[in-house]
Order: sequence, then C-alpha cells, then structure tokens
Amino acid sequence: MKHCLTIAGSDCSGGAGVQADIKAFCANGVYAMSVITSVVAENTKRVISVYDMPLDAIEEQIDAVFEDISVDGVKIGMTKSSDIMECIAEKLKFYQPPKIVLDPVMLAKNNHPLMEYRALNALRENLIPLATVITPNIPEAEMIAGQKIKNIDDMISCAKRIHRLGADCVLIKGGHSNGQPDDILYDGKKVYKFSSVRINTKNTHGTGCTISSAITAFLARGYSADEAVLNAKRYIFNTIKYSLDIGSGSGPLNHFYDYYNMKGFDEK
Repeated sequence: MKHCLTIAGSDCSGGAGVQADIKAFCANGVYAMSVITSVVAENTKRVISVYDMPLDAIEEQIDAVFEDISVDGVKIGMTKSSDIMECIAEKLKFYQPPKIVLDPVMLAKNNHPLMEYRALNALRENLIPLATVITPNIPEAEMIAGQKIKNIDDMISCAKRIHRLGADCVLIKGGHSNGQPDDILYDGKKVYKFSSVRINTKNTHGTGCTISSAITAFLARGYSADEAVLNAKRYIFNTIKYSLDIGSGSGPLNHFYDYYNMKGFDEK
C-alpha cells in the first residue's frame, strides 16, 4: 500500500480540510497521514475562527512523518500565511517526496478567507514550483495568473500562465463556471479537457479538498497525471451524487459511497 500525507487545515465539522483528505485517501486505496497547519472552527454554514499552528509544530509534524514512514504523495491544502508556505516548502525540498499536489485554498464555501492576500506571492514563489499538479478552481486560477476566465479558451490560457510558474501540470476546475463543470489539465505539452454533468445539489462542502486528495492517491499509486485526474473525477462525481444532507448549509460529500451502498446500512 502507498502512503500519502496531507498538509492542510482541520475542519471540525468533518466535511473539508484534513478530515476530507484522509477520507479521500482511504477511499482511493492509500494509507493516510496528516499535518495540521491551522485549526478552523467551521460547520456547513460558516467559518467562526481560524487558529494557525506555530511553525515549530508544523515542522515537527512533517519531521515525525518523514523520519519514520515512506511518503509516496503529498497533498498541500490550506496554508494561510507566507510563513507557513515557506516552512512547508523548506521541509519538502529537504525530504523530496515524489509527488506533490497543491490545492491553493483561498476561500471557504461562504467566502471566508482562508489564505492571506499578501501570501499570494509566497504561493507563487515557494509552493507552485514544487507541484506535480496544482488544482485551482476558476477564482483561484484568476488570482494566481492575474487574468479573468470567461470561457474554455481563457482556462487554457490561464493554465499555461500558471504552468510557467513552475508546476508540472495545472488542473483548472470548472465547477464555478456558468455552464457545464468542465476541467482543463495542461501538462506543458498537451491540453486535456474533462467534461462532466453538473449535479443539482447544495451539498458540495469539501469538493476541492477531496478531488485534490484523490488525485494525490492515484499519482502515488503510479497513474499518470491525466489518468489520476480522470479517476479522481469519476470518484468525485459519485461523492457528490450520493452526498450527505448533514447540517443546514452546504452539506458534505459521501467519501465512502460505494462502501455504504455495498453494505446497505439502514437506520433502525
């Protein structure tokens, strides 16, 4: 079994962040480990507060994992500040994991900021060059590349701009588009388009965290970037299709939909 590490914020409601990452890792056949960067008090409706972990604590968590267990893939999620980004980049340059997926988390579902605006340059300079795949949604891609996205051609142009910052592959997710949620992957040579059907549900909390973690799992298991994205897309479609109506806001995905369907769990 391959081993994957998520470096991200914690979501106490279990729908996003490290909790979603661990579920997605397990559901896609890898052993899950975690490093907490921030503790986020949130639920399906709102973010109440964000407390960043001390840099020493982040470094020591990373050291604890790498000194004892082989790491086949790393997913980087919420990194709120420049200092946290630089700390993570330094450690990953030292340990050199073979695959790194960067999910540049900027906003929570209710538009609460999860990354300081002044940290954008640190993201570009420290983390993007380390990425095997970076997975921004449309608003995040616009911020990173400094251009607006109105159509597929703009997505491709934006992906190429982000690729020039040093990432091996750029996946721009189309869930925020007005039409079908088509994704664009650019690997420096070829553009791949992944089309899917939009599912009519409010329960999409943790979608970005989940797909980036699924991609990490498939990369760690030996799939190419386009194969990893295709398999992760199939997985995320079903997690949304069978999403959970929990809480009064944007409910969580069903990370283990196939297990629950197979077991046929029923309430007494």
